[in-house]
Amino acid sequence: MTICYSLTDFQQALSLIPNNYKIGFVPTMGALHQGHISLVERALTISDSVIVSIFVNPTQFNNPNDLARYPRTVEEDCKKLKEAGASVVFIPSVEDIYPGNDTRNISLGGLDSTGEGPRRPGHFKGVAQVVTLLFDIVKPAYAFFGEKDFQQLSIIRFFTGELNYPIEIISCPTVRESDGLAMSSRNTLLNAKQREAAPHIYNTLKRAQEIASAQILPGTREKITPEDITPEKFTPVMLSRWVESEINSHPLLKTEYAEVVNSLTLQLVQNWEEAEDIQLCVAVNVNPVRLIDNIKLKQTI
Repeated sequence: MTICYSLTDFQQALSLIPNNYKIGFVPTMGALHQGHISLVERALTISDSVIVSIFVNPTQFNNPNDLARYPRTVEEDCKKLKEAGASVVFIPSVEDIYPGNDTRNISLGGLDSTGEGPRRPGHFKGVAQVVTLLFDIVKPAYAFFGEKDFQQLSIIRFFTGELNYPIEIISCPTVRESDGLAMSSRNTLLNAKQREAAPHIYNTLKRAQEIASAQILPGTREKITPEDITPEKFTPVMLSRWVESEINSHPLLKTEYAEVVNSLTLQLVQNWEEAEDIQLCVAVNVNPVRLIDNIKLKQTI
């Protein structure tokens, strides 16, 4: 495995990869866990060479403290990537990625109008900036992203198509701890009591999925208790409120948002018949750590 700490070194390493090789690309911000490694493992199944970037992108942090607090474990990350079978690790500097002012205005198709968008102004603009610049540098055939960051995945898929990048975006399932907590680099910032509380988020999402199934599919109502189906029919808005209340019932957890959205447009849905694919997305504060998660409520068969 080749490790490149500069753009010049990376371009040299890239030149040694045969032109007919299909490159699989896994962009990361480091502090790698099994979720990241699962992306590399998926990439290895369809790519001739797998490139991983480690770059804590400053333009997608609207909170300077969050940027400063983001965990950085480059040496350990490289060990994990070598064991996983990555070919090249690209660890650029900010100057490598942003040699000048980036004045491009990349359309996000309105996919940033819900969820993280209003709560983190400029976040997805920063994501679009760095991902497109990395695409231009790496020139992959495939790029791999986890479904935990569902809104980010949708936005990346959108602008990749809009900008006519010849890159296939591959989505990979969320990897979870044994107690259901979605793997995240931020989990390392939780103290013992917070870590014990955090699985309540996913447990609530699973219950919400059962409640939604009872509204959408006949014959599933027996999966949930009578109090869960009062009133007789939960609307998506009612379900969002129930999720927020249920998460907030734990004293260490505070819901920032719980939104039921069309999985394709990411717009809020008012009834279950409004979209064929529906997702529940949440952000929860476990002060000072902010965790996100999501679950499928309805999917086209």
